[in-house]
Amino acid sequence: MQPLSAGSGLEAGVCKSKEAEIKRINKELANIRSKFKGDKALDGYSKKKYVCKLLFIFLLGHDIDFGHMEAVNLLSSNRYTEKQIGYLFISVLVNSNSELIRLINNAIKNDLASRNPTFMGLALHCIASVGSREMAEAFAGEIPKVLVAGDTMDSVKQSAALCLLRLYRTSPDLVPMGDWTSRVVHLLNDQHLGVVTAATSLITTLAQKNPEEFKTSVSLAVSRLSRIVTSASTDLQDYTYYFVPAPWLSVKLLRLLQCYPPPDPAVRGRLTECLETILNKAQEPPKSKKVQHSNAKNAVLFEAISLIIHHDSEPNLLVRACNQLGQFLQHRETNLRYLALESMCTLASSEFSHEAVKTHIETVINALKTERDVSVRQRAVDLLYAMCDRSNAPQIVAEMLSYLETADYSIREEIVLKVAILAEKYAVDYTWYVDTILNLIRIAGDYVSEEVWYRVIQIVINRDDVQGYAAKTVFEALQAPACHENLVKVGGYILGEFGNLIAGDPRSSPLIQFNLLHSKFHLCSVPTRALLLSTYIKFVNLFPEVKPTIQDVLRSDSQLRNADVELQQRAVEYLRLSTVASTDILATVLEEMPPFPERESSILAKLKKKKGPSTVTDLEDTKRERSVDVNGGPEPAPASTSAMSTPSPSADLLGLGAAPPAPAGPPPSSGGGGLLVDVFSDSASVVAPLAPGSEDNFARFVCKNNGVLFENQLLQIGLKSEFRQNLGRMFIFYGNKTSTQFLNFTPTLICSDELQPNILGFITKPVDPTVEGGAQVQQVVNIECVSDFTEAPVLNIQFRYGGTFQNVSVQLPITLNKFFQPTEMASQDFFQRWKQLSNPQQEVQNIFKAKHPMDTEVTKAKIIGFGSALLEEVDPNPANFVGAGIIHTKTTQIGCLLRLEPNLQAQMYRLTLRTSKEAVSQRLCELLSAQF
Repeated sequence: MQPLSAGSGLEAGVCKSKEAEIKRINKELANIRSKFKGDKALDGYSKKKYVCKLLFIFLLGHDIDFGHMEAVNLLSSNRYTEKQIGYLFISVLVNSNSELIRLINNAIKNDLASRNPTFMGLALHCIASVGSREMAEAFAGEIPKVLVAGDTMDSVKQSAALCLLRLYRTSPDLVPMGDWTSRVVHLLNDQHLGVVTAATSLITTLAQKNPEEFKTSVSLAVSRLSRIVTSASTDLQDYTYYFVPAPWLSVKLLRLLQCYPPPDPAVRGRLTECLETILNKAQEPPKSKKVQHSNAKNAVLFEAISLIIHHDSEPNLLVRACNQLGQFLQHRETNLRYLALESMCTLASSEFSHEAVKTHIETVINALKTERDVSVRQRAVDLLYAMCDRSNAPQIVAEMLSYLETADYSIREEIVLKVAILAEKYAVDYTWYVDTILNLIRIAGDYVSEEVWYRVIQIVINRDDVQGYAAKTVFEALQAPACHENLVKVGGYILGEFGNLIAGDPRSSPLIQFNLLHSKFHLCSVPTRALLLSTYIKFVNLFPEVKPTIQDVLRSDSQLRNADVELQQRAVEYLRLSTVASTDILATVLEEMPPFPERESSILAKLKKKKGPSTVTDLEDTKRERSVDVNGGPEPAPASTSAMSTPSPSADLLGLGAAPPAPAGPPPSSGGGGLLVDVFSDSASVVAPLAPGSEDNFARFVCKNNGVLFENQLLQIGLKSEFRQNLGRMFIFYGNKTSTQFLNFTPTLICSDELQPNILGFITKPVDPTVEGGAQVQQVVNIECVSDFTEAPVLNIQFRYGGTFQNVSVQLPITLNKFFQPTEMASQDFFQRWKQLSNPQQEVQNIFKAKHPMDTEVTKAKIIGFGSALLEEVDPNPANFVGAGIIHTKTTQIGCLLRLEPNLQAQMYRLTLRTSKEAVSQRLCELLSAQF
């Protein structure tokens, strides 16, 4: 860059150190400041020169705190260079809240009204660069007039369209729809392709929000697209890119057409011709070997295929698109292989092209085996999953299992879920299904989630014809020297229910079954051991001849005096049950599990959650009814009447309830139903009442997520929480304030019968039963809000300190407002929605005395902490506080508006809440009122 002034010019680039540069710049800033404040008026050239220097200094990373007025003055110049520097300075340095914004807006208005295309272009560029809400308020109504005016130059139309697009993206509520919308559509017929390109970008964005306003653009877009794709590259010389005519405009037009369903037959015929022409050109030999040519050509092709898939109405085009994509599956360019696989995943969901996609199965399988890029391999797995049906399910499942052994760790869990779903969905022979899932556990046991092996249990229990085979197969699988723990779980459950079906074979007699399972016992985790103990008591009912052997195991010190309270409790109860119960009672208590009720597969639900709402599975369900009924009874009942079931979420044998598998209740280390049994004490301990002062602490957490929930001379409980939509995560910190160990430290999460169906909380990480003196341990609670609720769960902590039993209960601050998502609203939208919620059942109002000093900033902080958005300048009375938000639950979303009116003289508040549900309004009003 040339020095910005002669002699004493700004030449910071040649400084040898940062200090020298700063010194040089400070000297220049002092010089410029003196020039601006001098008595002698500066001419336009000098003013431009110094403003340009300030801009350069700012771009070097130094703060500029003067010169803004001089830049604004340059806007009134009639010289292009001076006006350009003024606009450039303003675009970069002037804040939207500046006091000069009114002067700047006046200068911009003058330039827009000047009809000078150069000046109008500079003004439009400045508006788009700043793009602030203030700019939108000032010019959103003016720019459409410039855009559709008949005498506006083409270059100005381009700038106006892109400027309006920028304002609509930043402040859509300030861009009014009006008569200009029908006229802007006709810009698609403009002779200048630059204007058409800019207008297409604008119309596409507007049509996504207001499709009815711009539906006439479809026929015009098809007409313009037809002219482009049928033209020779020489016809559009200025807009031909490496022998591809107007590729950017073609892509934009194809994207615009994806905002609408297939057009009328007359227009559809012309559009089909265009798409066929694009597909035909893709088959032609390349006109250039340069990558730019192939990129432009393929960009138009893939966008055309996206439109064909979107319309999903032309079988011939869908099949041709599939064949074209098939040619890219072996292309040397990785990105093309990826895009081809991704597009074919969507094509596989169409009834017209599904068979055509299946013809490429061998190529896709080969890609899975040989592809070096993990993202392409993942798309290959997605495509195999999408193209699977009854005819090819065994082949695809076998290939995915084969690939699973060497698959990247990042995608193994997803492959496991997909294999489990396909094996279940297309299982004609359920023996194949059982073999597949057991093979899955063998190959990738660590990635087989609880939902997968729960699902095996559900299907085996619901189908009598497979129970004997399943028992025989798992018995044989368990004989391997090394078995994955998930296989032990499945084997324990199935043999406990159906081991009698194979007991007639001397090779799988009851005693051999028991010894085989018990040989795995010491290698398993606590939840699996708990499940095996339940299997043993089942064996007592199924096989009376092994009862003494099992009682000896239950009677052993390793069980009755086990350090884990869950195992200890099961051993004690099962031993007692086997001793005192008669044969009839035992048979009734330990009867076979009934079939599970029909429900959506929890594996499919997990895959949808993992992949998002627009998965291939969703497309398959909505666009194509190829799928058969889900085999088996999908989801088990969340509880069983069998006495064998206990509330332990990770080890419950009979209550393999719905996903998520861990209901609100005790953690794995805790006892059943909130009752902890200590076999060494005289009586069972019960849950303590709430600790003194815990209610006040609970109220403080309504508007905050972090802090100390409870503290006494022994124990401190701290919380750190985060919530998003209907999900939450709470980190609970238990601190031992003494120098003595806490023994048998057992936290239990307790939900009342009323609360339990509405909120699911499950502890994902059990706490070590021993907490050293001065140590702190952490526990994580995951929360899901199923529907609105009023009560809060209770956290009960029981432990021994110095031989004394301690029992503490506190309310966990999980309140309805934690699932608030703030919503920004303009004043007009707020009061329109306020009037809609005018039924007496939807409004709750409370007038109450202020308990704390009425500080405005504190009140704002509490409303924001409560979870709603604080809406400024909405209420006519500036002293009032207005908020808006949405309560997210799993079953519904509840909009909420609130208005808090303080009366400083009377030291009173009036709080009004309006929601679509009376109980929600009441609860939120109670919670918020208590904060003031």
